[in-house]
Order: sequence, then structure tokens, then C-alpha cells
Amino acid sequence: MHPAANPRRLRAVPPAVDVQYTVVHGYRRAYRMLGTGPAVVLLHGIGDSSETWREVIPDLARDHLVIAPDLLGHGRSAKPRADYSIAAYANGLRDLLGILGIEKATLVGHSLGGGVAMQFAYQFPQRTERLVFASGGGAGREVNSILRMLSTPVAPQLLAPLRMPMARLEARLAVRILQLSRRDLGVDAAELLRVMGGLDTTEGRLAFLRTLRAVVDWRGQVVTMLDRCYLAEGIPTLIMWGDRDAILPVTHAYRAHEAMPGSRLEIFPGAGHFVHRSDPARFLRTLRAFIATTNPRTWDEASWRTLVERGQVSGT
Repeated sequence: MHPAANPRRLRAVPPAVDVQYTVVHGYRRAYRMLGTGPAVVLLHGIGDSSETWREVIPDLARDHLVIAPDLLGHGRSAKPRADYSIAAYANGLRDLLGILGIEKATLVGHSLGGGVAMQFAYQFPQRTERLVFASGGGAGREVNSILRMLSTPVAPQLLAPLRMPMARLEARLAVRILQLSRRDLGVDAAELLRVMGGLDTTEGRLAFLRTLRAVVDWRGQVVTMLDRCYLAEGIPTLIMWGDRDAILPVTHAYRAHEAMPGSRLEIFPGAGHFVHRSDPARFLRTLRAFIATTNPRTWDEASWRTLVERGQVSGT
């Protein structure tokens, strides 16, 4: 790993990794791919894109094939009127990896991407070598009230001003106020501003809302991975979380850790929701150590069937 002058940052911002394109089921799909070796797939959160992994891709690519897609409806991928459910994202990832000739991978998911990674492992266990959750979704109902509000019918009106020229200036002012307030949300204020920048088109806003409403309503998260976490037994699993996460509380990290047999837990003091950006040096160090000290999951149908049957018994 590159040494860091500041323990939370890499010594220099790596050069941008070029975006590539392919077509999946008639829709343009953007992705970044770099390196050779065992495959590592990086999945971003809601409203974000593969740009969120910019600082960590070059380092990981020294000895891994790194694939960071823009999920459908995000970044430079197409934003059609389509299915934006977690299951649909998992299917789309399978098809993208198939086009790229990647049979198996370690999945690293941030926020929404964590839910997609878990769903992928559930649907395609034979293609999942390891699971890594960075403030991953689906470990509890609690979610920031702003996201709950944006899941309601008034959301289009709330987001419409983002297309106005003054919106970015006002957003920067709001970010500065949050940072000065010392509230937990202020830790991620700059990252939230970056994500909001991707919602300046009608198509982008509609795709964001469709995705959000598939996983959140006015009461909180509606999709859970907790009922199937026992299926992670035998899959090396790492959970990373910031103790000042104001989007998904750190209590979810402990809940997921307890529900996932044999998982490892790493809490980042002072970090918010975007642990891979607020402390990329530690993120890389932790991820690399996890990969180096675990063996890829070996899947066989008989063991999988036993796990599912055991879950059915415990759920009766």
C-alpha cells in the first residue's frame, strides 16, 4: 500500500481510471476496470458512481483485477424507466461479469452496494468468493430522515431545484454549515454534495428516486438481509463502518456482525458513511489484510442445501 503522509489519506490522489462501456440487455453500462489477478468488484451506494472508488482502485489493481461498475441508473450508465430493485441489480451484475469473462469475485459493497453484494451472494453463491460491507444497507430499519422524506410523493418537488444554477452555491453553503456544526452528518457533507451533483438531470433524479423507493419508505429501510445472513456461513465476510455514520447507524454494523457467522468487524473512529473515502489508507490496509488471510469460498450444492434447510427449521 502507498504510504500516507496523513494517516487517513493516500500520499497522492491517483490518476483517474478510464470509464469503459458495454451494452447489457440494450442499455449502456459504464464501468472501470484495471489490473490483473483475482477479481474484486467494487459496488457504490445510491446516487453515487464508480468515481467513489477513485482513490482505492489503482492500489488494489497492483495485484487484483478490479471492476467498479456504474449501476444502472447511476453515473454514466443508462437511466431508463426500469426495475431498480436489489434483485435486478444483482442480476445485472451477473450479466456484466459474464460479458467481461469473470466467473468469480470478491464483492465489496458500500451502502446500497452492500445490499447488492449480499443479494448477489444469495442468488449466485457459486460466483461469490468473499463479501465486504462498507456501511452496507439492509441491516436494520433505521436510516437518515432525509432519505425517508425523499421516498415520499413530494420528493420530485424537493429535488427539482437541483437543476437551478444557484443550487450548487446553496448546497456548498449548507455543507459548510454542517461541517461547522460538528454534527455527524457534517462528516460526510462534502461527499453528499458530490453525490447530489449527479442528480442535476431529470433522468438522474428519477432513477435515484426509483432506486430509493425500492429500498426505503417513510418508515425506513424496507429491504433486509438479516433473514438470510445465516447463508453467509462459509463465505469470508468483512464489515467496515464509521462510528459517526449519520446515514446508516453504526449499530447496524454490530447487528450484521452478530448475524453473519464468522464475520470480521472493523470500526473506523471518526469516520462517517463513506469510510473508503474518509480514510482510504485504512480501508485499503484492512481490505488487503482480509483478502490475504482468507481463502476464497468453495461452494458446493449439498452444503448450500443444508444451510437453507437449517434456516427453514429455525424460522418455523
